[in-house]
Amino acid sequence: MSQFEERLVSLRHDLHRHPELGFQETRTKQVVADRLREIGVEVHEGVGVVGVLRLGTGNRAIGLRADMDALPISEISTHGYVSTDDGVMHACGHDGHTTMLLGAAERLVSEGGFDGTVVFLFQPDEEHGGGAKAMIKEGVLSQFEIDEVYAIHNLPGAPVGQVSSRTGMVCSSESLFEFTITGQGGHSSMPHVGVEALTVGAELVLALQTIVSRKLAPDAGVVVSPTEFLTDGQRNVLPGQAVIKGDVRARAPEHRAQVEGFMRQIAGGLAAAHGVDISVSFQTDFVETFNADGPTQAAYRAGEAAGCDVWRDRPAMSFSEDFAQFTAAVPGCFLMMGNGEDGPCGQPLHSADYDFNDALLPIGAEFWVRLVQDRLPLRKDTE
Repeated sequence: MSQFEERLVSLRHDLHRHPELGFQETRTKQVVADRLREIGVEVHEGVGVVGVLRLGTGNRAIGLRADMDALPISEISTHGYVSTDDGVMHACGHDGHTTMLLGAAERLVSEGGFDGTVVFLFQPDEEHGGGAKAMIKEGVLSQFEIDEVYAIHNLPGAPVGQVSSRTGMVCSSESLFEFTITGQGGHSSMPHVGVEALTVGAELVLALQTIVSRKLAPDAGVVVSPTEFLTDGQRNVLPGQAVIKGDVRARAPEHRAQVEGFMRQIAGGLAAAHGVDISVSFQTDFVETFNADGPTQAAYRAGEAAGCDVWRDRPAMSFSEDFAQFTAAVPGCFLMMGNGEDGPCGQPLHSADYDFNDALLPIGAEFWVRLVQDRLPLRKDTE
């Protein structure tokens, strides 16, 4: 292992030991800012950390994003760098994403090979969808006049270093829904006296499944998932109120709107049928992520130049990404990079025994370098 690779592994393990939740990444931001300054990159600190590296006279700028936040999960791993904060861990690989981008910054400072400006975007709070919005509101895209933007996410279950993406919709949206059913609770021996909310809620949960199975086209790719069912009932007390929460994944804005409409229609029908009140909340925190064709083709070329296996036009992913806020503002590409198929590196994202693959660190850094050289090429008179 080279000294460069050893530095990356050491840094990644340090970040893994000290995970921080969204908008609480105080230590992580300091580590990132210190490393950027140490290698000679201009640093701007705000809700996230922005590094700026200019070379030559080119007037184009590209943004490279890495997310920094962890998840509220208790780690069950047994390796030597487990989280020191019980209940918080890097279960999605953001420690690796941050390290790969810092490695790329180090190499670009020492090797150059491009003409223009690279803007390194270290973003907070990806998991709850607030980080990209916050950085954009702060002015990151206008302040640095970014022309294109890119992001990598590791993908467990795929061969190490495999690059995959697609033009168009690449990640689904996520909308959170909540139904509050208000009826009349009472004694469990006399359900006919009131209108208890639990049975109505059970009927509602089953009715929601007809949205995908009967109301949308089979290829719509929509997922409706109730995830919580809460009542104020007790051992012999019928609940007067029930709350049902969950999320919806959709691949098109029109499907999102249709799902919300059907949910309200179902709730209204059940409320009328049972004589209860049902309120509905439907909130979209993550919109669909769309890749532009030019940047996606550039990602394929960079993958090939870095020696990666490249999977073009992969199926869209059902998970959501707040990187969508960046690509809604400027052209860009969100791509997956294989994390491995075995052991902790092959475990699902957000699992308590997942781990980012250290073998991916130099591969990701190499990819970023190749992408920068592709999008900010040297002019003939500067080569």
